[in-house]
Amino acid sequence: MTTPTFDTVKVGDELPALQLPPVDRTTLALFAGASGDHNPIHIDTDVARRAGMPDVFAQGMLGMAWLGRLLTGWAPQSRLRRFDARFQGITHLGNAMRCSGRVVEKLEHNGERCVRIELQSANQFGQAKIVGEALVALP
Repeated sequence: MTTPTFDTVKVGDELPALQLPPVDRTTLALFAGASGDHNPIHIDTDVARRAGMPDVFAQGMLGMAWLGRLLTGWAPQSRLRRFDARFQGITHLGNAMRCSGRVVEKLEHNGERCVRIELQSANQFGQAKIVGEALVALP
């Protein structure tokens, strides 16, 4: 990975998008095991339906992890200074998520040259599921 530099990055630059395959039950089960989030609403259809949902759906932190993957594919994790997210919708089975980011500001923060990045995770229908922002220090 070639780390972007503060001098070469411009406001408006887009991070390389992360396109993911459709969410399936295997992904949810694997994330439950890896994260320790075994809430049955994400893995048991009967529980999800009793809660008024049509079926199981992705854990919110799975969606945030995908945005983190987008960020760390662009700059090393050691450069991440802040990462905030707002959950705006449920990621259902079959949603093919696209994670994107855009540089919206260059600034100095705590003596480091940083960029602020707007983030979004949206399904194949353009429905935003998670939005947020990150602060990344660049050399």
